This record gives sequence, C-alpha cells and structure tokens, in this order.
Amino acid sequence: MDFVKRAVCMGAFAAVAIGTTACGRPFKVETAPGFVELDNQEPQYSYRAIAPEGVVMAVRVVPLDDKGDLAFWTRSVILRFRQMNAYALLETVDVTSRDGTPGKELRFGHDEAGKPYLYRVRLFVAQNRLFVIEVGGTKEQMERYKASVDWMLLSVLVKCDTVVSPVLASKTCNRW
Repeated sequence: MDFVKRAVCMGAFAAVAIGTTACGRPFKVETAPGFVELDNQEPQYSYRAIAPEGVVMAVRVVPLDDKGDLAFWTRSVILRFRQMNAYALLETVDVTSRDGTPGKELRFGHDEAGKPYLYRVRLFVAQNRLFVIEVGGTKEQMERYKASVDWMLLSVLVKCDTVVSPVLASKTCNRW
C-alpha cells in the first residue's frame, strides 16, 4: 500500500511540476503603479503595459535554437533601427536582469511630428531565447515615468530557478 501512496504522490508532484512549467510566460516582470497590463495582446508580444499618457513597455520572446549571441542580436537591432526606422542610437549600456543575466540596453531617439521620442530596448539571451524588452514614448513622458520604467526594467527575470530545473524546466521554464 505504501508503494501506491508514493506513486500517487510522485504522480501528483510530476503533474504539478510539469503544469507549472508548461504554461505562462518564460520570464517574469512586475507592472509598476501608474501602468496597467494589457490583455490579449498582438501575438508578437508576451507582455504589454501602458501608462495613461502613452508610455508603453512590452516584452517579446524570440526562440533562438542556438542562433546568435548577445553581441549578434545587439548589432542586429542597432542596424535595424538605424537603417529601417531612422532612429538615432543615443547610448548603449551594459545591464543585468534581476536574476543576473547579462544584457544590453540600447537607447534610441527620433522626432515624429515635431516631437522628440525616446525608445529603450533591453536584450537578454537565456533559455535558448532572445528576450526583447521595449519601452517608448515622448521624451517628456519618458522622463516623467523614468522611475516607474526603471523599476519595471529592474524587475525582469529571464532565467529559470525552479527546484526542477534543469530536468523538467530546461528550455520552457514557464513557471511564472
């Protein structure tokens, strides 16, 4: 009878462990006060939050299958925004996610209808994925919401740290 109880317990544990890794996002981010998380977003976004004045933070997750590293993706994003979107690269900064994953932040600017806009992009490579965290708005509103934006950016986790890692959560890690 003990064998049956242990088997039921182990089966329940496996179902819970698999269930916690098989659904949800492969990252974690906190939404700052003054922002609201938007539901039912476009397929390319896993997360979007907006402030009433239009500052938006979004997270995209791109499967990599071991294609490229942080340097490759940083250069690719810089070229894309300069050449195709006419953004000026203002600054490149080394950053780390809350779990210690090294990344890059790219700060861009451009004018639209006579108004200056700022756009921040953070890139992290983890779990065979590229995590792209984007924040943008008018320069005035980006400066107004700087503390909230920085707080949300610092809240981002992109690595697994579950008890069942690396066995069950190795590449999915969707426990959040």
